[in-house]
Amino acid sequence: MSRIEKITGPEGLDAEQRAVYDRIAGGARGGVRGPHTVLINNPGLAAPVDQLGVYVRYDCSVPERLRELAILVVAARWKADYEWYAHAPLAKKQGLSDDVLSAIGSGHAPTFAEEADSAVHDFARSMAHDGRVEDDIYARAEQHLGSKGLIDLTGLIGYYTLVAYTLNTFEIGVPDSAAIPWR
Repeated sequence: MSRIEKITGPEGLDAEQRAVYDRIAGGARGGVRGPHTVLINNPGLAAPVDQLGVYVRYDCSVPERLRELAILVVAARWKADYEWYAHAPLAKKQGLSDDVLSAIGSGHAPTFAEEADSAVHDFARSMAHDGRVEDDIYARAEQHLGSKGLIDLTGLIGYYTLVAYTLNTFEIGVPDSAAIPWR
C-alpha cells in the first residue's frame, strides 16, 4: 500500500502535473509506472528526475546489458522490490543468467563469464555499498567503459538509488506473485 496517492491516469491533475504526466506517458517509457506514479504529485521534481532517467536508462553510453546489471545491484542493495521486479526480466533478456540474478539478489558476488560484467558489478556494488570506488575497481571498469562511460555509470547508479529510495519510502508494491529474492 503506497503512503501517498499514486497517479494512475491524467484525470484530476493540475496543468503542471498533466504536462509532466503526458511527457512521461508519451516518451521512451511508454507509460507512468513505478516511482513516477508518486513523483507526479510534485511535478517540479518529477520532470527533471524523468529527464535524467530517460538519459541513463535509454541514451547513456553504457551498454544495455551492463546498465541492467548495475540497476539490479542497486535494487538488491536497497531491497527495492519494484526496481527488481521491473528490471530483472530486462536483465535476463540481455543474457544475464538466473545464477547471476540469484547471487546479486541474495547479496553475493556472482561468477561472471565476461570481464566487463564483473567490472561493472564490482563498480556498482562498491558505489552502492561504500559510496566510493577503489582504484583497482575503477581501473577495471574504465578499461571497458572509458571515462565517459564511468561518468554515465555513476549517474545511473545515483539515479537508481534515488528511484529505490522513492519506491521504498512511498511503499510502491509489486504483485504478490512477483519473484523478489530477499523476500
